[in-house]
Amino acid sequence: MAILLLPIPGLPRIAPGDDLARLLASAIADSRMGAKPDDVLVVCQKVVSKAEGRVVDLATVEPSEFARAWARTHDKDARVVELVLRESSRIVRMDAGHLIVETGPGWVCANAGIDESNAVQDGQVTLLPRDPDASAEGLRTELRSHLGVDLGIVITDTFGRPWREGQVEFALGVAGIEPLLDLRGTRDLNGHELRVTVIGVADELACAAGLVMGKAEGVAAVIVRGYRPPTAPAALDADRPRGGRALIRRRENDLFR
Repeated sequence: MAILLLPIPGLPRIAPGDDLARLLASAIADSRMGAKPDDVLVVCQKVVSKAEGRVVDLATVEPSEFARAWARTHDKDARVVELVLRESSRIVRMDAGHLIVETGPGWVCANAGIDESNAVQDGQVTLLPRDPDASAEGLRTELRSHLGVDLGIVITDTFGRPWREGQVEFALGVAGIEPLLDLRGTRDLNGHELRVTVIGVADELACAAGLVMGKAEGVAAVIVRGYRPPTAPAALDADRPRGGRALIRRRENDLFR
């Protein structure tokens, strides 16, 4: 299997209320790469959040006393700390200036994914989409109308990882592809049955696309061409959530939460 990573240039800076699907379709058409059946379009979370209006002016945020106290201790912006707390359903760890939380959908990440870089204007921050899977499905539906092609959609963000240095791209929202490849019940080269192997395909596609996105190049979308899932993968658990939520390890199986 050969996979091509095709960065999509020409997407303008996104502002709240912009028609992101239309702008993506136009950029894809102008790139002359086109869109093909089974392509996966990887889109960075920042432009999705901006288009959906998930932007907050810090001047409008009144921090709580708890946020002020923690911010003073760790030399942080109390307004950002307040927003992190508002976006969190649970604090996982507060230590040495680090604020690791669980968000509403269940993502465990630093600062609830709130980002001060590449905001719409100075003094603003972007929040994660409220429902990344719904965002991905909405983009998929609208792009099908614009392009006449059914694409897989992966919305990504950059997270740190336990036990590992460096940040990588993670899939937050997924539509049109299976986020996990369940190989349990299949056999390895030696004929041994695989019992626990479930591959995070959506995260792997996100990481691959991240290699050509960069942080200052203005590339917010990448077509991944050539990925073909097996025609008959083993069945995933029937009660597992769909979309990007399927990538969140269940609490009962998570030894570190």
